[in-house]
Amino acid sequence: QVHLVESGGGLVQAGGSLRLSCAASGRTFNYYAMGWFRQAPGKEREFVAAVSRSGRSTDYADSVKGRFTISRDNAMNTVYLQMNSLKPEDTAVYYCAVHEAGYVRTGADEYDYWGQGTQVTVSS
Repeated sequence: QVHLVESGGGLVQAGGSLRLSCAASGRTFNYYAMGWFRQAPGKEREFVAAVSRSGRSTDYADSVKGRFTISRDNAMNTVYLQMNSLKPEDTAVYYCAVHEAGYVRTGADEYDYWGQGTQVTVSS
């Protein structure tokens, strides 16, 4: 069992930045790939970004490429999502998730554990 806690969400103006953090319990954090997803009201949960066990491999949704950066600190059991040039359409609840097998994946149904989410609101 892995427990995930997201933080760093909030209200920001368009063009601004936020950094989300996701702290994981357990001693095997470096075995897992990690992902960030988001869900806006009335919409499906969608892939945002993912990072491999080592942090050397990443993947991003087209809508966030060049604006968001995913990274991880295995010593701190934490994954981050740096979000720059935020747009109103980035408004959503953001979730981090664990892929136990350690592969970078984009499908929500491929992830094994989820955090409770953190709200990001971007005003125009």
